[in-house]
Amino acid sequence: MSGHSKWATIKRKKALIDSKRSRAFAKYIKAIEVSARNGGADPDGNPTLYDAIQKAKKNSVPSDNIERALKRASGQDESSAQWETIMYEGYGPGGVAILIECVSDNRNRAASEVRVAVTRNGGTMADPGSVAYMFNRKGVVVVKKVQANQTLTEDRILETVLEHGAEEVNDLGENFEIVSAATDIVDVRSALQAAGIDYESAEVSFLPTMLIPVDATTAESLFELIDAIEECDDVQNVYGNFDVSDEVMASLA
Repeated sequence: MSGHSKWATIKRKKALIDSKRSRAFAKYIKAIEVSARNGGADPDGNPTLYDAIQKAKKNSVPSDNIERALKRASGQDESSAQWETIMYEGYGPGGVAILIECVSDNRNRAASEVRVAVTRNGGTMADPGSVAYMFNRKGVVVVKKVQANQTLTEDRILETVLEHGAEEVNDLGENFEIVSAATDIVDVRSALQAAGIDYESAEVSFLPTMLIPVDATTAESLFELIDAIEECDDVQNVYGNFDVSDEVMASLA
């Protein structure tokens, strides 16, 4: 199991309780606005927008905020920014590859903030293409094991999604992570819904093709670096090819 997946699980818990909640809200709203602008403001006809809205709702983003984002994307708010997606690449402690996804209305500001966050926290920036090849674009659906009306098993999940494009199912403790081709994420999510299984999030992500094991000291420095990068307003997601054992993760948690 990828260390990135374990870290993502911890971050989902943290976002609900710590001071980063408002920052997380802003990122969910930005994802909604970008999805709506790229594929239309009707979630029924725009699966990416549908999933962005569902993720925001799952993380307690107020409905009014979501509605305002949709209005901005549809041009009803003239003050809306012109967003673009920008990818930056770098290395963290232990030679871990880092892929940084930004959504910004100011490319120069985004580049400057990311570079400062990386270089001041033990990382180095890398040339375009030198890191990206180590990641594949995948669909990732997260499902809680214990739901209101049922407790799910890995076999149940596999039976539901295997014929709908799922490539693997990972046990993340309290959740299952279903990985598919990016183009199959809607089919996987729809299969779960048809089977009466709720899901926590469904989004396109970048998963590493190779993993680098890291010890506790390296992992602690790496997580501090990722936290610093995610503090940048333009950063939406940070991906890494690190692998942390359960024992190391437990000691850090």
